[in-house]
Amino acid sequence: MVDITEKSNTLRIAVAEAIVKVSSKATIKAIEENTVPKGNVFEMSKAAGLLAVKKTPDLLPDCHPIPIEYTGITYRIDGLQIFIEMEVRTIYKTGVEVEAMHGASVVALNMYDMLKPIDKGIEIGTIRLVSKRGGKSDFKDKFLTKSSLKAAVIVCSDTISAGQKEDKAGKLIVDKLKDYQIEIGAYEIIPDEKEVIQTKLIDFEAKGYHLIIYTGGTGLSIRDVTPEAISPLLDRRIPGIEETIRAYGQNRMPYAMLSRSVVGVKGGTLVMALPGSTKGAKESMDAIFPEVLHVFGVLKGGGHR
Repeated sequence: MVDITEKSNTLRIAVAEAIVKVSSKATIKAIEENTVPKGNVFEMSKAAGLLAVKKTPDLLPDCHPIPIEYTGITYRIDGLQIFIEMEVRTIYKTGVEVEAMHGASVVALNMYDMLKPIDKGIEIGTIRLVSKRGGKSDFKDKFLTKSSLKAAVIVCSDTISAGQKEDKAGKLIVDKLKDYQIEIGAYEIIPDEKEVIQTKLIDFEAKGYHLIIYTGGTGLSIRDVTPEAISPLLDRRIPGIEETIRAYGQNRMPYAMLSRSVVGVKGGTLVMALPGSTKGAKESMDAIFPEVLHVFGVLKGGGHR
């Protein structure tokens, strides 16, 4: 199976369609008047479709078992064609388009089975995905802005700034930002010192940077001062982003609860203090991007630049 452990739960909706074509009006009349010998075609086929959606991962080896929150089946008759629409919803890490298409196909097949005694000319036509939405791909397209966003990535570490270790977390953050078409205006490594950290925030905010991301200095050591350095300079903290980062990490590593990541705004600039470990930085970025880019639309609407 494809690895989906990095993904977050989101509402995902898929709609699929299948078409059953009968050979005579008499068949349509039998369906509408509920005189088909095997029973109510629409209701029996609906039940088959519901079972098919739930059984999809049992039949398709690469399909993840997922919680199905809703399945809706509707029918539309147009001449000799019966259009089957299957809608499936879940709040999970992966989409439900395969479940919707599988369900629609089984509805069509059950209709075929029920109608074949009275109609030898039945055909199952197109089975297709009509639409799907949800997941980060949708948000990525929605929140990427046509106007350039400029970011500064600042690595706070005494050992890295002294050349004793190589930076990995900061470079990872830079690569993640580039994935979302964010311009990297600055990438710097500084010692984990309060005055230096504050000076960088003031400087980059004054230069009109949209995003300042610190990595490192968020642990519990007395030397870890990044949260204490930036918090007094923020106009407003954004607890929801901080909580999302910690919750995402906690689902993957029980020690994530010890993180002191801080997120807030100063003027029109979004400021973040993320963990300095490569894994912690990666999980923090995975947790909130690209959805966090919505903050710039909110700031703009609120009169900020």
